[in-house]
Amino acid sequence: MGFAYPMQKFQDWLTQQWVIVSGRKINPENYPWLIGPFGNLDAMSEDFIHQFAEKENLIVEKNSKTKGIIPSMLKLNLSETEYSNLSKNVINFYENTSNHDLNFSIKWNPIFKFSGILINKLFSNRINQLNIPTKNIDDSESLKSEIINLIDLRTNEIKYTFWFRSIKSTEKVIYSGVYGICNLPSGKTCVKAVFPLPNGNATVLMNPSVGKNGELILNSSGKKFGDAGFYFLLKDSKGEYWSKFVRSFRDCLIIGSENEMIAAEQVLTLWNLKVLTFNYKIKLKK
Repeated sequence: MGFAYPMQKFQDWLTQQWVIVSGRKINPENYPWLIGPFGNLDAMSEDFIHQFAEKENLIVEKNSKTKGIIPSMLKLNLSETEYSNLSKNVINFYENTSNHDLNFSIKWNPIFKFSGILINKLFSNRINQLNIPTKNIDDSESLKSEIINLIDLRTNEIKYTFWFRSIKSTEKVIYSGVYGICNLPSGKTCVKAVFPLPNGNATVLMNPSVGKNGELILNSSGKKFGDAGFYFLLKDSKGEYWSKFVRSFRDCLIIGSENEMIAAEQVLTLWNLKVLTFNYKIKLKK
């Protein structure tokens, strides 16, 4: 059995050791669909991106012509019927994310609210990642949204797209993730969101489909390792890779458009119980 890197915060070590004990050891070369950037022991910030880019021999491009978290929605490999029915405004949002303003509200299930407070105190506030407000937000709160692309020097292509989202009023980072697309072992194409954590990351893989009103549905309700779902990935003290598929945690995002206004609902569940709900209002910048 492996052991987590010892010289770090105890809560980080304990979480990583749980992944090692309850997860599986993997060879990263055999799991390209799962691999993504790891965080260091410091807080997530733009400094981290520059350090990561230097380590990987990549160029940081903040004002790229490509401003979306998904360069082309065609890469989702939807059927012709699904793609033709998909809202053009939703396509424009994903391909030109930086051109949109975002507002959100949050509603917690009271059963899980204390858990959210505990996670924020032990992890999120310190590492500046997954820093979800622990109070219900009934009125729309404005989000600052920024896209940063990392370019491969050899191919001049985008290798990673970081999407920073922070609350404008407090400047607290809610999400700092790397977004893209991957193909699962089954051949299914998924939207991939990687959130760097100390010595590892949390990754959400979501199956895309299109609803009857042209809305995009992204669902992470897989049943086994290799399906869409929520994964932890880390390196232990010897540099070996370990991963844990958390079947009980699921994420469902539905994003659609009506009267030129884009609206989205994101529901996080644990053991089939609703944990919290995000509601987003999205519109083109003037």
